Amino acid sequence: MSETRTDVAPSGMAQDQTINVFVITYKATHLLPKCLPNLLNSTIKARIIVVNSSSNDGTVEMAQEMGAETFVVPRKSFNHALTRELARRTFPSDIAVMVTPDAFPTGPDVIEKLTAPIREGRAAVSYARQIPHVGAGFFEAFPREFNYPAVNEIRSIEDLKRYGAYTFYCSNSCSAWRNSALDAVGGFGVSLVSEDFIGVAKLLRNGEKIAYVGDAVVHHSHTYTLKQEFQRMFDTGYERYWQRHLLLDGVSEDARGKLFVKAMIARLWKERPVAIPYAIVQTGAKYIGYKLGFAAHKLPKSWIPKISSQDFYWGSEAFQKREAVEWNWHLAAAPSPASTGRPGSA
Repeated sequence: MSETRTDVAPSGMAQDQTINVFVITYKATHLLPKCLPNLLNSTIKARIIVVNSSSNDGTVEMAQEMGAETFVVPRKSFNHALTRELARRTFPSDIAVMVTPDAFPTGPDVIEKLTAPIREGRAAVSYARQIPHVGAGFFEAFPREFNYPAVNEIRSIEDLKRYGAYTFYCSNSCSAWRNSALDAVGGFGVSLVSEDFIGVAKLLRNGEKIAYVGDAVVHHSHTYTLKQEFQRMFDTGYERYWQRHLLLDGVSEDARGKLFVKAMIARLWKERPVAIPYAIVQTGAKYIGYKLGFAAHKLPKSWIPKISSQDFYWGSEAFQKREAVEWNWHLAAAPSPASTGRPGSA
């Protein structure tokens, strides 16, 4: 059962465990000055490694100047899951922390607090609380408030009946993983998105637990257009279908979404009723995107890369490992990895 706690904090136990922090980047020169300092000055010993997917914009040089190690992968080899897997295997440690450069730690103790449940043997994976960036609007801030409350919690596979798909909720924007536990379930495999959810599902179904550490806090939020919301949820639905036996077997996936929409509309009704029509349209775009993505196996294959938000995936080596054989596509036939896209979190 879930274990709600108010004392998930570093206790000094198992301090000898090695920790590597991987900051996954692409065109992140504008983000590193806000992301790296509190990592480099961590209150617990950790190795900081900036992983860059060949953005060639000065990200690597800036990271080195700031004092971080760097690791460069070819853009065509980048994959949200496989790049993280490569990083943690290339740089072995007891604990692998995954961070995106647009997640700004609020203090030098974030890594210490984040890894405490793992170091203390209470969980195999943990993730941090996210609060919105300064100046974020309602539609950026409210999801953070809803999904990342100021509490600490331990969840296990026994919580599926209570939480449904939320049991596997996690974010690799700032998370920590016990490498031995990941090794036991085969690590991160190919995925379009949601490598964090998939990793957690593997671990929990293998008897492990996940910790949400509400006192390890990072600033992280995004402003998305309706098109981007649609595309992101298309990708989520697409991957959920691929991983349906792992993520959805005996799991309710709608309950959490309904709670979110209900809470959002209630808040808007009190504070900003004029925005309710937009909220309804946004919810519709996300819902349609998800359902279309989940049914993407019925669509013409040439449509899918055009709908997806992950333009680089469809010409990548990861695509070749998974979809290409089934689709009867070769790398030359697939779209080339884009050299542009949302900078920062590769």
